[in-house]
Amino acid sequence: MRGWVRDWIRRRQGPDRDDVTLRRGRIYILPTGLGLAFGVMLVAMLLGSLNYANNLGLVLTFLLGALGFVAMHACHRNLEALVVKTAGTEPPFAGQPAVFRFALANHGRAPRFDLETTSTAGGPSGTSVAGGGEATVEIRVPTRRRGSIELERVEVATRYPYGLFRAWAVLHPDLACVVYPSPAAGAPPPPLSPSLSGGGSRRRGDDDFAGLKDYHPGDPPRHIAWKAYARAGELLVKEFSGDAETIPVFDLADAPGGDLEARLSILARWIVDASARGMTYGLRLPGDEIPPEPGESQRRRCLAAIARFEAPATDVA
Repeated sequence: MRGWVRDWIRRRQGPDRDDVTLRRGRIYILPTGLGLAFGVMLVAMLLGSLNYANNLGLVLTFLLGALGFVAMHACHRNLEALVVKTAGTEPPFAGQPAVFRFALANHGRAPRFDLETTSTAGGPSGTSVAGGGEATVEIRVPTRRRGSIELERVEVATRYPYGLFRAWAVLHPDLACVVYPSPAAGAPPPPLSPSLSGGGSRRRGDDDFAGLKDYHPGDPPRHIAWKAYARAGELLVKEFSGDAETIPVFDLADAPGGDLEARLSILARWIVDASARGMTYGLRLPGDEIPPEPGESQRRRCLAAIARFEAPATDVA
């Protein structure tokens, strides 16, 4: 029954690729277990009051019934006109939860209390939004292997004010988050010589100081001449002469092992370690090559390429 209802809602609403404003037609409301017990209690109070002609009992019954109707309206109103926006994802390593972020914007004056965002794959995340404010919530979805994980369905719900009713709205953002392969714990060091794979480039070494040159994006931060920058306000880089230094290009062919996933995990370990040291590095996969660059963006680019890698048909691994 639940599956049929979910399919019907998706056919009725379609995918949500932009910001969504929760209108009345998108908000559903039903009594909770507490609300059903409250209704049964009101019926019992009504029958008892009528049977014994107890006017005070009738007054209390109708008063509590009016309170229930007000609670139902307030619960529905707590979601109406709320704006739900996607706020990005945080790619994890396999085995860690993938984080999907949503922003809840309240353009009205009245605050929205006890909002709960959940999905079929991830646990709930609760928050409240002040009038004219915005709050960010996270949905964490567990992962088991590299690749891509999708978040197809999200519910924004509330039980405010008394928990007698639950109002909810369903969104279908169809978000995807890349899952990096888990770095191998006992990975061997990468090859030192580019001749092992033909995969390395060389640059000038740093044995002897040879002078200063203008800074260019991609130059190592450790070579920046900070004293010269403090004196003249010009960003310069120290240039050295001596033995050539290898810029590694990590190649899948250099990763040991017969299992593809194990080799990709070793490759991920090399990239994570090189990024932690602030190195400039590149990546080579069958059918794809990423030129050497430094920085966090290079780390994400290389790990994403490994996560999405599909072995060619000729690859026996």
